[in-house]
Amino acid sequence: MKKDARYSCYPFMRERASTVDFEIRTDSLTTHIGVALAVVKKEDVQAVADDLMQILPMAYHVNGSVRGKLAVTDEDLSWLSARYDFYVRHVKDEIQNFVLPQGTEAAAALHLCRSEAKKSYRTLHKVSEEQEVPSILFDYLGLLANVCFVMAVYMNQQAGIAEIPFMSKSYPMKKKKVNNNEETI
Repeated sequence: MKKDARYSCYPFMRERASTVDFEIRTDSLTTHIGVALAVVKKEDVQAVADDLMQILPMAYHVNGSVRGKLAVTDEDLSWLSARYDFYVRHVKDEIQNFVLPQGTEAAAALHLCRSEAKKSYRTLHKVSEEQEVPSILFDYLGLLANVCFVMAVYMNQQAGIAEIPFMSKSYPMKKKKVNNNEETI
């Protein structure tokens, strides 16, 4: 008797290899990007919405690039790097410190994307302990996490919401000179 497909949410669920964990994690990343896109559209910040429309299918390309054919190119990485530079130019003053993941709904959604990209990177590391993984996938996921962060700060900036610096009680913070005075960052 043929197994009914309605009971299978993903054909590789019972695999032992970490590949399936990576695919599930990057599916979650892609879903979070879709949610962030919906919220960004409501907040009407076109540059971020346009960029997320480019990033959304790329997250699925990252997903399939381990089990299937590598679908992330140097051009994809260069485009994402240029978008990072764009946002950093706008928010460089706000990102000098660690900040709390707060602000607009879109900023919060983008912080979730940042976190999901980091989890995807970590899961990809587990895969790399079992098989060869193209280094461009690590580069793309690491950069994607950083792009999501600067996008979140940009969304807050566009809404006039100040970032709230996070001061760790666990780790020593660096000191920087500001107008001949030392300031902890």
